[in-house]
Amino acid sequence: MDLSKTTLEQISELQLDKARPLLLCDVDEVVVHFLKGLEQWLDQNGLWLDPASFALNGNIRHKHDNRPLEDEKVGPAIMSFFEEFTHTLEVIEGAVPALQALSEHGDIVMLSNLPSQFRQERVANLASHGLSFPLVTNSGPKGPAVSAIAGDHSGPVVFIDDHTGYLKSASEYLPSTNLVHFMQDERFGRHVADQPFIHHRTDNWTDAHRHIGAVFSGTGIQG
Repeated sequence: MDLSKTTLEQISELQLDKARPLLLCDVDEVVVHFLKGLEQWLDQNGLWLDPASFALNGNIRHKHDNRPLEDEKVGPAIMSFFEEFTHTLEVIEGAVPALQALSEHGDIVMLSNLPSQFRQERVANLASHGLSFPLVTNSGPKGPAVSAIAGDHSGPVVFIDDHTGYLKSASEYLPSTNLVHFMQDERFGRHVADQPFIHHRTDNWTDAHRHIGAVFSGTGIQG
């Protein structure tokens, strides 16, 4: 699968030490509260989120009659949310100290499937929380981006995401990657079964930090 020109340009600008440990870190629902922000936006627009499954289509409902928002309107709704809320999203507990501590021992790149037109808002939002790591915006499966960023690394590589599909893609494109499944919202995490290609599943940054630190130091399970 080809990466977009925008994603390739952002990857080309990275300055990484290939021998150093590397963490590729998703943003929404891993570093910032995407769902919490989304639910605020939905409430302001006469909608609510039903945690009936790990999906947005069919689970965004009108408050007045509980009818699901039409599938063709979900994408535009999410775009409106990103436009209005990307710069104000709250950070997930423990993410900042964990990432800052890990950055002393390895490089960190934020890898987000955020529409690229909102990249600067995301950079500013992360910086407001004390996180100024490089950000790559991607679309579709994340395996190609993971491979393009880390394919020539000799140091350990960890990829943390809340979406098992993106983690599976990474396992296919760069099998040596240590994969961490981060699901901090149990309302949705309960719908997602453990997957055999995942090296570690967690719902908090204290545990994630411990695992990633062990991989960085060579004492943890490698990919």
